[in-house]
Amino acid sequence: MTTFSIHPFLSFNLAMVLLIAGKVLTLNCGFLRRYSVPEPVAGGFLCIAVTGLAWTLFDTQITFDVAIRDFLLLVFFAGIGLKSGIRDLLAGGRPLVVLLVLATGFILLQNVVGMSLAGLFGMEPKAGLLVGSVSLTGGVGTALAWAPIFVEQLGIINALELGIAANTLGLIAACMIGGPIAAFLIRRGGVLTSGGRDLDIGAPNAAPAVRMDYFCILWAMLALNVTVILGLALHEVISAAGVTLPAFVSCLVAGIVLRNLAPLAPGRKVRRVWPGVDDALALISDLSLGLFLIMALMGLHVWELSSVFLFILAAIAAQILLTVLFILLIVFPAMGRDYEAAVISAGFGGITLGSTATAIANMTAVAQQHGAAHRAFVIVPLVCGFFIDIVNAAIIAVLVG
Repeated sequence: MTTFSIHPFLSFNLAMVLLIAGKVLTLNCGFLRRYSVPEPVAGGFLCIAVTGLAWTLFDTQITFDVAIRDFLLLVFFAGIGLKSGIRDLLAGGRPLVVLLVLATGFILLQNVVGMSLAGLFGMEPKAGLLVGSVSLTGGVGTALAWAPIFVEQLGIINALELGIAANTLGLIAACMIGGPIAAFLIRRGGVLTSGGRDLDIGAPNAAPAVRMDYFCILWAMLALNVTVILGLALHEVISAAGVTLPAFVSCLVAGIVLRNLAPLAPGRKVRRVWPGVDDALALISDLSLGLFLIMALMGLHVWELSSVFLFILAAIAAQILLTVLFILLIVFPAMGRDYEAAVISAGFGGITLGSTATAIANMTAVAQQHGAAHRAFVIVPLVCGFFIDIVNAAIIAVLVG
């Protein structure tokens, strides 16, 4: 087996090329636009196809150094926080609780399905947790954290491979189902879209060119950098208190605080002088998210799926079906059957199959096509990155024990 490792700088530039390719594909393919397939997904799949063919045909593994990926995620969530007004946060109270309850119920169903399938394949039933909420709702970080425990306490030797393989296919599935589900809900229910052009992330597909000058970009970059600095400082304080949370949650909170309390953020006075600041924030955040997701797909190792392919394939197929039915029958009605509910539904697949970034990418693709959904962009990151990690960890601990 030959292995090629791509230098970080070259990997970063390749990510930009793939993001441009995804944008071009989306602009020129009506199918991708109609079903709100995220642009980074279109470009990222090109990379997956090439690395997959290299491994299959030439017995060669191509790996990319994408260390900057995690910083891009922090910038993205800093931008979300800086676009979150206090009124949007207050409006998100009850829907946030409802979505958390729904996600908690889904975690239980997800683990029941995984454990049942593991039993059918003659495996230790608890191995099914690795194709349930450990790797899907929890993500690759949770899978890496729990794999040694499954090996030591339950004797599941290939726990790490199961978790990473399930997360890999789950991430791909989450990228593909969010947009089509939202498009179906909007079309079938005759949902009235917002049409709002003041997007939290990115710019509308049909929008005219945004006018931004030097100071708009400078203010946006300064606000984002200061938010990340404060977010990382807050993360250190939280970690010192013995609480484990993703760093992007701290950056999200720091952005919300700055937007609503501090004069440094692009508040009313700044936006009055340079009205393009909000657009600059949205576009920089969009670029950060796009590059992050591209790099996440570049970091997927298709060769890690080979040893557990049939079980993983059956498990992910069942989890996708469960997710789609749960969204259509429970999530969309419970969240209000309106446009915000449709956007949240697009993100729910990311919550339960992929990652927070996947959820937001799906929602961004829908918003660029149909209009802004401010409440959804506050609720989903908080559920994904804050509450659901705590709930998921407690449920896994009970089931493993």
